[in-house]
Amino acid sequence: MSVWQVDRVFKRDSFGRVERLIHDDGRLLTRRVASGGRAPFSAWLARFLARREQRALQRLEGLRYVPDTVVDEGARSAPCDGVIPKSGDVFLREWIEGTALPLAEELPEDFFELLDELVAELHARGVCHNDLHKEPNIIVGLDGRPALVDFQLASVHEAQGRSFRARCAEDDRHVHKHRVRYTRDGRGPSEAGEGGRGRGKRRRPIAFLWRRFGKPVYLLITRGLLRMRDGAEDFRPSTGPWPQWTPPVGREVMK
Repeated sequence: MSVWQVDRVFKRDSFGRVERLIHDDGRLLTRRVASGGRAPFSAWLARFLARREQRALQRLEGLRYVPDTVVDEGARSAPCDGVIPKSGDVFLREWIEGTALPLAEELPEDFFELLDELVAELHARGVCHNDLHKEPNIIVGLDGRPALVDFQLASVHEAQGRSFRARCAEDDRHVHKHRVRYTRDGRGPSEAGEGGRGRGKRRRPIAFLWRRFGKPVYLLITRGLLRMRDGAEDFRPSTGPWPQWTPPVGREVMK
């Protein structure tokens, strides 16, 4: 009989948990279990965010370097701490093998160029990630190419209106911000820090207000009152160590 087991819990908070499952044949999956805590409406919000991520990934189905959703009843019902999650509170996605950007020891010289292209593919399908300021959401794959995870804040757009264009610009700006941070002051080859879709784009007024006033309140509520943690540092420390740069890996056809 084939068995799925919880291999690792990456995040556990008032909105549920994110886990890696392992099959007895070695296969891996990521499972999000949406469940509420003591905070009012936390269960509803957890399910809302899970459905939001699932909708975005379904729109991106088949795009290489973005996880596909998965249907597997055995994985859905695998117990964690002896408890079987409710089927309606669970969704599964592919496990993407690699290293989170802040932990990567090597980067190909064309990494951020390839990341720009991947984000452009999202936008071409009407999806904005909306959480690319977090370095752990950017994965350095085993082949050195970038992949993206954690789409719970992603938005799906049917029309390319003002809101869509503004959110695209924010995604691009965050990628460019990472590019500059990883290449400035001699941290990387100068050509790796040139160009980029987000170059010259400024933070929107609403984004400025969020960072100045909204985010401190959000952190007080989530990390102070709700004891939420992302499970990884948001950024590589400014003191490093910074990754070594390797030859370009080149483009690969999206699936």
